Amino acid sequence: MEAKEISQAVIGRLPRYFRYLGMLKDEGTERVSSQELSDIMQVTASQIRQDLNHFGGFGQQGYGYNVEYLYGEIGKILGLDKEHKLIIIGAGHLGQALANYMNFERRGFIFRGIFDNNPNICGTKIRDIVVRPVEELEDFVKEENIDIAVLTVPKDSAAMIAEQLAACGIKAIWNFAHTDLKMPKEIQIENVHLLDSLMKLSYNLASHEGEDYAK
Repeated sequence: MEAKEISQAVIGRLPRYFRYLGMLKDEGTERVSSQELSDIMQVTASQIRQDLNHFGGFGQQGYGYNVEYLYGEIGKILGLDKEHKLIIIGAGHLGQALANYMNFERRGFIFRGIFDNNPNICGTKIRDIVVRPVEELEDFVKEENIDIAVLTVPKDSAAMIAEQLAACGIKAIWNFAHTDLKMPKEIQIENVHLLDSLMKLSYNLASHEGEDYAK
């Protein structure tokens, strides 16, 4: 089944499956049932089976899932069986934090460069990688065949930089700027709004407090 026929909700759960299966694998668990996985993940067993059936099922009735095999197969579905070269544009606090996050490499996301337009930052090093001026961005993307650009820039400059990236052949953008970018369909976009998650938490907290008050 083609990926375009699979809902974003299903795709959004795949990284969680991958993460929890990785934990089970590290613990030495050889197989797991959909119910056991449900208890760990707080997703219904029926939902788990439905999600995995989009990609072939992978389980056997009465046996469950082979943890290592399913972990590997979901990794392939997520494209984690190959390396992706990425750069970061914006060497502020968030950009530096992302650059120093070592789990990217463990999952095949190779940090190749970081860029900024602040002359006081350019020339400094983050993890032994020199911060380059934004003027060098297009040549670097082409020469290094970069797959993914991470934007941690102010809202006002995000669209302009995204256009530059599109012009030099970037394949995907992970956007942390406070704006939703719209790009040609051949460029994959993931708009990340950290405050959205915090506001969702606030809603759940307020709802819970409301329920306690009603009691």
